[in-house]
Amino acid sequence: MKLSLPTSALLSHLQTVTRLTSTRTAVQALSGVLLSASGDELELLATDLEVGIRVGAPANVAAEGRAVLPGRLLLDVVRSLPEGEVAIELRAAEADVELTCGSATFHLRTLRLEDFPPLPEPGENKIQLPASAFVETIATVVRSASRDETRPVLTGVLVSATGAELLMVATDSYRLSVRRTRLESQIESSFEANVPARALQELARIAGAEESSLTLSLRDGQVVFELADAVLCSRLIDGQFPNYRQLLPESVEHELRMSTAELASVVRRVSLLAQKNAPLRLSFADGQLTVSAETPDVGEARESLPLPFKGDPFEIGFNPEFLRDGLESVESDELVLKLISPVRPGLIESPDSADLIYLIMPIRLT
Repeated sequence: MKLSLPTSALLSHLQTVTRLTSTRTAVQALSGVLLSASGDELELLATDLEVGIRVGAPANVAAEGRAVLPGRLLLDVVRSLPEGEVAIELRAAEADVELTCGSATFHLRTLRLEDFPPLPEPGENKIQLPASAFVETIATVVRSASRDETRPVLTGVLVSATGAELLMVATDSYRLSVRRTRLESQIESSFEANVPARALQELARIAGAEESSLTLSLRDGQVVFELADAVLCSRLIDGQFPNYRQLLPESVEHELRMSTAELASVVRRVSLLAQKNAPLRLSFADGQLTVSAETPDVGEARESLPLPFKGDPFEIGFNPEFLRDGLESVESDELVLKLISPVRPGLIESPDSADLIYLIMPIRLT
């Protein structure tokens, strides 16, 4: 293997792929990046066995070949190089790779190539989707996915598409996000899969603003996303995703339409005093909502805003972070807040359609 390419291009792609190298593994190759040179391209591959990525960069390839190098060390080395061309050459006899840029030369020992697992190839039945719509939908729901690995089915996002509709659902059992996105055109076939939230976050990160479309395919328990110059693959999560429709209340007592920005700013300010697991309190009275928080030995905050509320006053408590996440998910100027009682879930929805539903469980107040 012998090639050269701009240092900036190599650094950019290494910053993308090294995020998926494994830092806790007995297999050293999983902490590495596979460099594969052929034709007029250098491919960089990384995987932690859960999520994998392959990106390509144009290169001047003098000799084809493959080698695995320690990912984080390689990134640090390339980051330290001056601007210009970096030459990369595999020295098989020395079991290392030589990197040369200007007057700087590095020799990095290779890892076992045979220990680097193959990444899955795309399936035959491919579905093309608009990249911007897919990424926007990810951003709306992904924060509601659980981080608790003891319930792996909740660490994923249920992704489905049929006709001209894309649907994503995520829940950690304390809140639930449902987002429907209308597609500009019909997709040829439908699908449904529970995709790890981490994989979708990486996909959103690497999908550039100029991406017009992405291709999705399912194969042997894996999902493969193809972008212009990158391929990201991930295992699918086994198990039955909860029936989210059963969690949505059939009727509510109060349905309040209000300014998204106004409520979000009040919640953001008052939440500063909701520390040490203190709840954010929402007190409803005729024509008014008061948001308050109190943390012993820290302080308290309170702010009111007008609200078209009628009925018996009541108070409900929410996790401040979860409530902020729900408000930040609303893309419209106004939202609809639906409430039943202080001990039943609250709902945040888009005002004109069911494009977004965000359900949040209350905290019992003392």
